[in-house]
Formats: sequence, C-alpha cells, structure tokens
Amino acid sequence: MTQHVALITGSSRGIGFGIAERLIKEGWRVVITGRNSDTLSASVSHLGSEALGFAGKADDPAHQEEVVDATLQHWGRLDLLVNNAGINPVYGPLMDTELGAARKVLEVNLLSSLRWIQLCYNSWMQANGGCVVNVASVTGLTAAHGLGVYGVSKAALIALTRQLGDELGPGIRVNAVAPAVVKTEFSRALYEGSEDEVVATYPLQRLGSPQDVAGTVAFLASDDAAWITGQTIVVDGGLTLGGRL
Repeated sequence: MTQHVALITGSSRGIGFGIAERLIKEGWRVVITGRNSDTLSASVSHLGSEALGFAGKADDPAHQEEVVDATLQHWGRLDLLVNNAGINPVYGPLMDTELGAARKVLEVNLLSSLRWIQLCYNSWMQANGGCVVNVASVTGLTAAHGLGVYGVSKAALIALTRQLGDELGPGIRVNAVAPAVVKTEFSRALYEGSEDEVVATYPLQRLGSPQDVAGTVAFLASDDAAWITGQTIVVDGGLTLGGRL
C-alpha cells in the first residue's frame, strides 16, 4: 500500500488521528482535517512528512473542495476517504430535541459525508477506483438512551454505506465501522466519573481505544478486504451482544 493516499476528516485527535497514525505505519500518505488550526498543526507535526493538514468545518463546501483539490495537487491521487468527522451536541429524548439542532447533526454526520464521497468520486475514484470507510456508531444499530439524534444520524450513515456499496462497485468499495465508547475527548461525557460502571457492561471489560478502530479501518482499506463492500463492522468490546445499549 506504499504511496497510497488517504483523506481522513475530523482527524486532528481521537479516532481520526489514530487512523492516520496506523495508515502511515502501513505506508500510506494521509491528509487530515479538523476545526482547530493549532491542534491540527500539532497533529501534522507529530505525524511527519507523510501528512498534510487543512483546518475547516467538515460541512463547509468550500473547505471540502479545497481539501480534495489540494490532496490531488500535492499527492497526485486519492485512494481512501475516511468519513470520521461528526458532532453530538444534543443529549436527551427526541421529543425534547430542537429541530434546528437535529438538522445540524444530520448535516455534519450524514450529508457532509455524502458530499465528501461525491467529491472524491468525481475527482479521482470514478476513473481510478478507491475505498470509502464511514465511521458510524453502535448507536446506529439499536436504541441508545439520550443519544437519539446522534443514533439516527449514524443509522442513516450505515444505510448510506449499504446503498453506495451497491451503487459504486466494482471499482469502489464502501464500508463502515461502528464503535461503542472509545476513550477520546469526544466521548468523555459518556464515561468520565463512572468508567468502572460503564466498563462492567462490556464483555471484554474495557472501553475502546482509537487504535482498536484504526486497525479495523486499515483492514477495510487493504487488499485483505477486497471482497467486502456495503458492510458495517461492529467494534464494541461485545457491548451490543445484550441487544441494546
């Protein structure tokens, strides 16, 4: 996979950064994005010469076009898109959720992911082939207390993965990963102060790490997964074996 190029959205820290680290170790060049320019610069510096970074909001069309164009200008190809950027500003029952907030979650977690895929498809993958991995969530597979809007957006992302797996073959494979709680800044509110209680619900008796998800993404991007498309791989320490979150 040497010299292949991956674009990973929302990757200045957490799961996205873990994916970038893993891919570089496997010989990829990476382009990472994030909203905070200082955090992004530090992440690029840590990753080294095989990484580029572009600051911006994942759902900003101008940012999306800039990143894809710059990736192709600098590296000359775009083999993998990882849609990792996501938000979750809403907690509580759906009946108490403001529609404006719900629209924003769907805009970032679903529609911007589709737009990133469209741009990569039109600029490189349609003619040359490629791979897409969407970072979904176990909340998209079953009811999740307090995380209704987020779960709906991730369920839609899983459906998008199936649909595009069907539409974009054989040249482009589209898959997803569905993590449970991974110890990152993004998910801190779900375990901080009660980690022992949370961990007790997992058969593997620990929360996830970015590296757990990164390994699965690297597999899906590799030739070892050449006959896999439209699938969602659950990476959850066994949490969903009980049937609900």
